[in-house]
Amino acid sequence: MLDLLITNGFVYIGDKFYPQNIGIKEGRIAYLGLDKPEAKEIYDINNKKVIPGLIDPHVHFELNCGTITSVDDFYYGSKSAAYGGVTTIIDFLDPTRNAAELEKSFYERKKLAEKCNVDYHFHACIREPDGDLKEYVLKMKELGMNTIKLFTTYSETHRRTYDKDIKKLLRLSKRYHFLVLAHIENDEMINRDENLTYKDLAEARSSEAETSEALKLCKYAAQTGGNLYMVHCSSGRTLDEIVKKYKSHLGKNIFIESCPQYFFFNKDILQTEQGYLYTFAPPLRSEEERKLLISNFKYLSAIGTDHCSFNFEDKQCHTKLKGMPLGVGGIESSYVLMNEMFGDEVIAKMSTNIAKIEDFSLKTGIKIGNYADLVVVSYAPNSIGKPHGRANYSIYENMKVSLKVESTLVRGRFVLKDGEFIEGKGELIDADKQVIL
Repeated sequence: MLDLLITNGFVYIGDKFYPQNIGIKEGRIAYLGLDKPEAKEIYDINNKKVIPGLIDPHVHFELNCGTITSVDDFYYGSKSAAYGGVTTIIDFLDPTRNAAELEKSFYERKKLAEKCNVDYHFHACIREPDGDLKEYVLKMKELGMNTIKLFTTYSETHRRTYDKDIKKLLRLSKRYHFLVLAHIENDEMINRDENLTYKDLAEARSSEAETSEALKLCKYAAQTGGNLYMVHCSSGRTLDEIVKKYKSHLGKNIFIESCPQYFFFNKDILQTEQGYLYTFAPPLRSEEERKLLISNFKYLSAIGTDHCSFNFEDKQCHTKLKGMPLGVGGIESSYVLMNEMFGDEVIAKMSTNIAKIEDFSLKTGIKIGNYADLVVVSYAPNSIGKPHGRANYSIYENMKVSLKVESTLVRGRFVLKDGEFIEGKGELIDADKQVIL
């Protein structure tokens, strides 16, 4: 007997919606079809749509920024995720220099994440490596991860990884099957003048700094055959240049992620009275670049949010750019917003694509045997309100959308049912183990 049968829905399978019933047993999808096998519980969704559970590959919960910590911890950030249809989040370990530091960082972060309401995973994060890189990679794999994040900037806070080690990591990524995640900004082109205000952010961290660094790393990936994933691409010019020069590598060994904020706003908003609320790195770009990003949407592999939320007061109290917490929330509204702009084309970039890239074989869509990570959505024109986490504002508030997330299931258990939150118990998800040569 099934544990749960979801009936009378239109289910997203492959790239289309089909009338299907979904049977769930022991957290996995056990039946797909038009029959109604016996189940302990029946959930009639009355012709609503069902999409795969969304995966946010880029969040920062409880991020310690030195003088302040992002306000959404793993409990409240994942509660907000549930309202957005996100069933799996991928956070980042604190940056480490060697394998011993990496292991310590992993267990510290894992402890914080145990209160997560949805499933979770981590990216390893490296800085100024001083140990053996192969040892670092093997320790990462042992801990269940297949991704290493690095920064090409932030030398002032000792987070930068330099080209020599980037090339080594790319070569290792080909041999040991993992992804090198890169924050792409040219460190030498960042303006760190302490007198700059939030209105200067777009010029202080220019799009040229992003584009030049992205093209350099793409060249390294092409030369080494390594696996490169560039996070939060902010400029359509960056993406356009990559498409022109490295199109044959996209989706094979070069993957590009962007975030909703870069599609819905441009840098002009930084000049307004409350422009400080829109501060994050990399920053917003010109309207021309925003439109270019939209026109090249099909070349993106993934949409993440870079969710790093702060309260209104946390931003407002800084008159200078130095010391201002950079980051915004967005996990709760990302899917309905991106659907508004791109329709069903966005679903794979927020679910199955990411599962395949990250090697989560049981989260690759609505298939028999996969985890029952499911989202029920309805056509319900509404406005985005305040988030359900700890942040007291959202840059997306009052924006009009056409869809509403009604229910979210993680491994067959409701964390949101008919708009009501139900506390969940997320699990740490390991990436698939790969043969080490």
